Amino acid sequence: MSRSARRLTACAAVLVLLAGLGWWMAHVPAVQDALLRRIVERTLGATRNDLLADDALRVVLCGTGNPLPDPNRANACTAVFAGGNMYLVDAGPGAGKNLALWHLPVAKLAAVMLTHYHSDHIGELGEINMQTWAQGRANPLRVYGPPGVEVVVGGFAQAYALDRDYRQAHHGAALMPPANWTMEPHVVKIDTAPGAGPCAGGSATVLEENGLKVTAFTVNHAPVAPAYGYRFDYKGRSVVISGDTTKCANLVAQARGVDVLIHEAQSASMVKIIEAAAIGRGNARIAKIMSDILRYHTTPEDAAAEANEAGVRLLVLSHIGPPTPNAFVRMAFMRGVGAVRPRGVVLGYDGMLLTLPAGSDTIDTSSVN
Repeated sequence: MSRSARRLTACAAVLVLLAGLGWWMAHVPAVQDALLRRIVERTLGATRNDLLADDALRVVLCGTGNPLPDPNRANACTAVFAGGNMYLVDAGPGAGKNLALWHLPVAKLAAVMLTHYHSDHIGELGEINMQTWAQGRANPLRVYGPPGVEVVVGGFAQAYALDRDYRQAHHGAALMPPANWTMEPHVVKIDTAPGAGPCAGGSATVLEENGLKVTAFTVNHAPVAPAYGYRFDYKGRSVVISGDTTKCANLVAQARGVDVLIHEAQSASMVKIIEAAAIGRGNARIAKIMSDILRYHTTPEDAAAEANEAGVRLLVLSHIGPPTPNAFVRMAFMRGVGAVRPRGVVLGYDGMLLTLPAGSDTIDTSSVN
């Protein structure tokens, strides 16, 4: 055997020995406990309090999917960080899990703004209220939305009342103050001209605090009415979140000149493929649903056209439908967008972080997870 061969054999033996030693050590309780302590310490120290810094307007996409199941996308949810607080637009199923996995500073949740009351936009409201309370939220949770928000909030409050009582009995009211568990519904009313449609115009200030201004405006998601989008302005930077809507003149007006437009998008061509497949298989129910949903959403191409008309610097597509489980389907989803808007458009994903520094025109995109 040559010298090099002997060296390789010796190295292989050492590696086998080390692997065996590692396998043995992994079964030693003291080693397991030491590793677990390190994991717990890292997790407890991982809260992203940096997102609360007042030097920028920040946005995290905490749910970019739609009601069709997508393993990579929670339902509708967008987190906005400004003035030392966290705000949510919509609270769709799965979003709360993302907030926890990414170690977002949920104890600083100041308010939730609901765009409308489809289940994929509200389904996690009760859980988010409970989890942020358990994490130390120091205030009742304000919930803003169109007329009907009081019904939604009241329903979740009733459903979670026993859970609240159990946790208070277990941990004590000093740790789990009942007042902070409370959700406060705030109806946002937007006056429009008699007979005017939702896209003819209409907006209202939702809140102004710590340098942040939030404006609600009407969009077209008929027969859901009213349905809102929201605009966030903070230290000269601005973000608009469309809510669910068709192409809408009021959305364009409210998004005029903003830094970032986060716009729902549904591929009509992909939906039609699903509809045709359902018809071919004799599934009239799915075919009818696919046909119906085409009438109250915006295609990626139309969202790009709106962004161009509004003079938006960056368009982020969200509330993606149908699901886009791989790169091939994502390319199909974005087909035709480049011809309308060659630059300044991205396909959003769960965990996308947008940072808009104050006193700058920079838009930094990264991932929070």
